[in-house]
Amino acid sequence: MARKLFCEISPFTYRISTEKEIMKRHLRDFCQKTHFAKEQREENSLPVIIYRHNSLIRRRLGNVNMQLQENKAVNLALAVKHIDGLLIHPGETFSVWKCIGRTTESKGYKEGLTITHGKPATGIGGGMCQLSNLIHWMVLHCDLTITEHHHHDALDLFPDHGRQIPFGTGTSISYNYIDYRVKNNTSNTYQLRLWVDDEYLCGELRAEEPLQYTYHIHAEDEYFSEEDGVVYRNGKVYRDTIDRNTGECIEHQLIRTNHARVMYECPPSMVIRKL
Repeated sequence: MARKLFCEISPFTYRISTEKEIMKRHLRDFCQKTHFAKEQREENSLPVIIYRHNSLIRRRLGNVNMQLQENKAVNLALAVKHIDGLLIHPGETFSVWKCIGRTTESKGYKEGLTITHGKPATGIGGGMCQLSNLIHWMVLHCDLTITEHHHHDALDLFPDHGRQIPFGTGTSISYNYIDYRVKNNTSNTYQLRLWVDDEYLCGELRAEEPLQYTYHIHAEDEYFSEEDGVVYRNGKVYRDTIDRNTGECIEHQLIRTNHARVMYECPPSMVIRKL
């Protein structure tokens, strides 16, 4: 039997390990003197809409308790207030956790769905991944530079229910050492507008000046395979850079190769290749 890591001994040791990582991130940010985006301008939006997207809040994810989805709606409504209107000036870095801070019960956050050790779990403030997913999807449609991005460890956790964007374009975050960060290495100023309504988490990525290029993100070669009795989801995600004036695709960039273990019961209708 493999020896357990310190964080695996008990919930108490896991908490100690987590707090250690949080302190390490605070110290690293202090030493690196990263210039984080802080200015919020909620009353005025920048003139150019680069991309907009809406994400359904209450989604049926396998057998997950729908009350967790209701709680997520509360959590998202609290979190977006800390980001809506945020300006990302040239040279600045946007950090999800630098804006939101720790999601605690005392701030009004409720127990929501989280992913722990590759499995669905619950925790106060659960559901923040949907927020970072939305931001990431919008960022993929501009020329900001992604400096920190984590995936859900090559796992396909839930069956598709009305999927709108390619599998593999999601994010994984956990306060504060697993973050989503973007740096503005351009001369343009960007702005994030975020809000929730009765059904959707809504977002707009705006800018001071229009972009020279547009971006198209799509999946290719998608299929399910069975390998040694285990089913995997496969595919490749590409980002095409298209010249706005000529319509010419100047770059066809592979941004993600998926080989994700399927963690749910496969329906009879699923086509699976035997490898």
